[in-house]
Amino acid sequence: MSGCLFRSRKVEHTAAVQLKTATQAELVDYINVQARQLQTMQATVDIDTTVGGEKKGKVIDYQQIRGYVLLRKPAMLRMIGLVPIVRNRAFDMVSDGQTFKLWIPPKNRFVEGRNDVESLNPKNALENIRPQAIYEALMIREIDPQQNELAVKDNGVETVTDKGHKVQQPTYEIDVIVRKDEHHAFLLRKIVFSRTDLLPHRQIVYDEDGNVLTDAHYEGYKDQGNGLNFPAQIEIKRPQEEYDITMTIVKLELNQPIGDDKFHLERPAGAEIVRLDPPRAQASR
Repeated sequence: MSGCLFRSRKVEHTAAVQLKTATQAELVDYINVQARQLQTMQATVDIDTTVGGEKKGKVIDYQQIRGYVLLRKPAMLRMIGLVPIVRNRAFDMVSDGQTFKLWIPPKNRFVEGRNDVESLNPKNALENIRPQAIYEALMIREIDPQQNELAVKDNGVETVTDKGHKVQQPTYEIDVIVRKDEHHAFLLRKIVFSRTDLLPHRQIVYDEDGNVLTDAHYEGYKDQGNGLNFPAQIEIKRPQEEYDITMTIVKLELNQPIGDDKFHLERPAGAEIVRLDPPRAQASR
C-alpha cells in the first residue's frame, strides 16, 4: 500500500554561502551610478563564437580569435576580429547606434545598413551580428524615468555549482518596464543580481512580445578604480539569430579619450557591397 501512495524525489539544496541584502533603491542606484561612470572602453579580447541551434539544425563552434573592442557613449562601437595565427582581419564592424558597417575581408564583402533591419544570412553568421546588440550587452544602461522606464524588484533563484554539486541560490531581479502609453507597457529588461556579491551577473533583453532578444552573462568582476566594476568575461546569447559570442578580457582601459577617427570605416575598393535597407513601407513612415 505504501509503495502505491508515496514516492520520494531529490531536493536541490540552497548553497551554503553568506547572502547579502539590498533594497530596490540600492540596486537601481548601483546600475545608474555604474552606467554614468562608464563613458568609454578600449579592450583586447579573446572571442569564442558558436552558431546554430534548433532553426539551423546543427551547432558550429568556431576557433577562438583575438579581437579589439572600442566603445564610446552614447552609442559608438567598433569591433575587430583577427584570423588565428596570421592575425589578418576576419571582420571589422562599426556603428553609430543607428547604422552600421561590416567589412569581411575573407569574403570581400562590405555590408551596411540600419541596426534595426533584420536580414539573416544562414551561410555567413557574421552578417547576422548587429553592433547595437553587442553595445547593449557590454554597457548596462541606466534606468531612466524620462524614457518612461519603471523598475520593479523581484526575488528569483539561479542554479550554481557548490563543491561539485548544483544547488539553488537566491537572486535579486530588477525588471525594467517601459510604458508606451496609458494602455500599453512591456518588460524591456531583466537585470539579475547575485546575492553573494550584489553585482549584476545577467541581463535579459526582450522585445514587445516577450521574446528574448539578448541573454548576457557577466563573470569575474574587477574593480577598475573609483568603485567602477567591470566583468572579465561577457557571454552574449542571441537566440533569435542563433549565435553566442563570449568575450574574455585580455587588456582593458576605461574612460580614456577615443577620437572620431577610430569609428571611421570606408569600403575598400573592389569589395562587394551589400546594403540592408528597411522595407519601402517602413522607410516612408
